[in-house]
Amino acid sequence: MAKESILNYLIKRFKGMISSSVFISLPPDNIIIQRDIRVTMRDKMEISINIFRPNDQSPHPVIMCFHPYGKDNLPKKGLFGYKPNLQYRLMRQTGDIKMSALTSWEAPDPAFWVSHGYVVINADTRGFGKSGGEKSVLSDQEALDYYDLIEWAAIQPWSNGKVGLNGVSYLAISQYKVAALQPLHLAAICPWEGFSDFYQDLGRPGGIREDGFVVMWCKLIKLSSLREKQCKHLLRDEFYKAFSADLKKITVPTLVCGSFSDHSLHTRGSYRVFNNISSTEKWLYTHRDGKWFSYYSQEALAFQLKFFNYFLHDQKNDLLSVPPVRLEVRENRTKISEISYHSSWPIASTKWQQLYLNANSLELQLEPLANQTTTTFSSTDGCASFRWEIPNDLKIVGPMKLQLYIELESCNDINIFSGVRKFKDGLHVPFEGSYGFGLDIVSKGWLKASLRNVTHSSNRPWEIQYSFDRQELLEPQQIVCLEIELLPSATLFHKRDILRLDIQGHAFFKWNPLLSQIGSYENSLPGKCIIHCGKEYNSHLLIPVLLQE
Repeated sequence: MAKESILNYLIKRFKGMISSSVFISLPPDNIIIQRDIRVTMRDKMEISINIFRPNDQSPHPVIMCFHPYGKDNLPKKGLFGYKPNLQYRLMRQTGDIKMSALTSWEAPDPAFWVSHGYVVINADTRGFGKSGGEKSVLSDQEALDYYDLIEWAAIQPWSNGKVGLNGVSYLAISQYKVAALQPLHLAAICPWEGFSDFYQDLGRPGGIREDGFVVMWCKLIKLSSLREKQCKHLLRDEFYKAFSADLKKITVPTLVCGSFSDHSLHTRGSYRVFNNISSTEKWLYTHRDGKWFSYYSQEALAFQLKFFNYFLHDQKNDLLSVPPVRLEVRENRTKISEISYHSSWPIASTKWQQLYLNANSLELQLEPLANQTTTTFSSTDGCASFRWEIPNDLKIVGPMKLQLYIELESCNDINIFSGVRKFKDGLHVPFEGSYGFGLDIVSKGWLKASLRNVTHSSNRPWEIQYSFDRQELLEPQQIVCLEIELLPSATLFHKRDILRLDIQGHAFFKWNPLLSQIGSYENSLPGKCIIHCGKEYNSHLLIPVLLQE
């Protein structure tokens, strides 16, 4: 990336930290607000909620969210108006965001939803905010509390008996377990970017321990025991499994947001949800922008409103005629090249193209290698890169898969970080990433070599099912095959652009809050990694090329 672009990035970053691009409007006068209402759960514990409803006597559907961030953690009033939550300045925003002063962190804006005839309930989860009980996150108990809250709201005099769930990140993830319980009055859910497997999506992607966001998040919610257990548990055991919902039990209409920018947190889990829930009425809204800008944008709110209006307000709009998948393809961080609609994910008209690694030329090629080749890199600070010059304009849309044969010297394990970058005219093309990081690459994937065991092959060419239930360290001179999933992306490459595959033993970006880069991962053991290519060592990158439908 050009130095001038990095300078502009930093200037905008500083401006955003000093003066937020989040604009807070005054609370409307025509909303009935009931704060700190206590709702009794089945075990007699009380949950504290805030209720926002239209100023009339009619029953309305309910939009609800449930989270540990504090329902009362609202924009603060200052000398010159309301100030947004601090997180909006600490993490870079991609555009102007507008919300009312009634909006807590990552929650639906009561002013918007009440103005469209909804009751909004913002609730503190057990042990957080003003709710009683012992702290836990994404637990079975939380799901039972959510269930009880849904059923309570449905029978209130101001409710029409239909409840929908909405929210970003944790407020999305908390929807899965309760939806799997199938509450009678739950009519629709909108999980807007939320991981669905704590081990694979955040705690240990590919078995590699995450040491950045998890540390910060555990401090934020004051739950240090979670970080301690994340460090202690290497395998995907009962500790990790307890966070996950049985997605196949989700049958309620669902609007999922799947981001191409949140690879370090929510991307993998969102697409897993869309593909694995049993709902017959489901939509996938994809984008590569900032999660908060996207969620509160006019376009996203309009689609959320259409979705909830259909299932909660019984408005016979054109929702069912909208194809299930909204696809956004980008050329770079800011330029959208196309928005289109499709029937499935991955897109049905995808050609799965193999690009073979040539360790002699350090190129990717369309034909298998006739001879065996190798290349070596240091596990702690080295990198092996393979380039492919794009022959014609093409769109790479979907997940990728890397099949890699490796051998280790002077160590018995390595953390493999694989990533795809785009170069144009010799310069790296940046894309939006997690936590507001705006200098990310096209796609990335992770795998600890000793946790390489795959449970079974899939009829989906891109899909890999790891067990993560046993560790198999490498022996000297042992050559093993790694299969690494690179997360979904949607990128336009022009003729003569360069697609570059990077393979290394350390994270692509170091911790740098100034750049809004707060993801971090454990280091590999010192040693060397040898990549084997050609003949029986069929190392290749599988890419999804989108054809015209």
